[in-house]
Amino acid sequence: MQAIEVESLRKVYGDVVAVDDISFSVESGECLALLGPNGAGKTTTTEILEGFRKADSGSAKVLGVDPAHGGMDWKARLGIVLQADRDLGELTVHEAVHHFAGYFPNPRDPDDVIEAVGLTAKAKARNGKLSGGQRRRLDVALGVIGRPEVLFLDEPTTGFDPAARREFWSLIDQLKSEGTTILLTTHYLEEAEHLADRVAVIAAGRIVACDAPGRIGGRAEGQAIVSWNESGAEHSESSTEPTRLIAELSQRFGGEIPELQVRRPTLEDTYLHLLKAQEEL
Repeated sequence: MQAIEVESLRKVYGDVVAVDDISFSVESGECLALLGPNGAGKTTTTEILEGFRKADSGSAKVLGVDPAHGGMDWKARLGIVLQADRDLGELTVHEAVHHFAGYFPNPRDPDDVIEAVGLTAKAKARNGKLSGGQRRRLDVALGVIGRPEVLFLDEPTTGFDPAARREFWSLIDQLKSEGTTILLTTHYLEEAEHLADRVAVIAAGRIVACDAPGRIGGRAEGQAIVSWNESGAEHSESSTEPTRLIAELSQRFGGEIPELQVRRPTLEDTYLHLLKAQEEL
């Protein structure tokens, strides 16, 4: 079953084509990460799927419903973490999460959610007294409190420190194990690699590649770079057969290879290569 279906979606603002005839789908229980530079069309696409904007042409369905016409019952099945902080006035963390829990028929335990996003020590703190990263954690808590079937995460860990980001990943892993469908936009490529079943790279409103993180852009077939030290100088060689090259070097050195390193293309390498190739078209 497809939880999200997008076909030939297009959105234009004046002379700017924000989303240019894109098509993709997300299966139930799958996490798809949208990657791209600022202005590529990620947020516009997400806002159309959330029902905040209307497409100029093409079609979109989330849980079988056109987002432009989704009612309250449909919205209760979604979780949304927007790029901007929510305006929660002077509510405390405890008050905000418990209040939002009342909007949903089968919410998570509010105190468990507060703990999961690392805000237990700030439960009595008012929204206006939270740091930027803490407010972002509160946004995430409000996005997941209703046990959403589809969760939209737009740059969810902006402002998180490394430890908080890892805690957030654990929460998302738990949601995935429960069958939640997730559409994630992020600038943290290690986050996409950890969380996403597939990644789609968007540039200038178009999807230029979509595949599993380890395969996108031919990454799995990319050449490895083998480097070592010989006679006081660093040497390196690209190879599609790094094991064979290492065996040859080991035989030449009679055992251990000085300062041996093997580096394969990272998701960042492949992402930047895809963007550069698109710019050169």
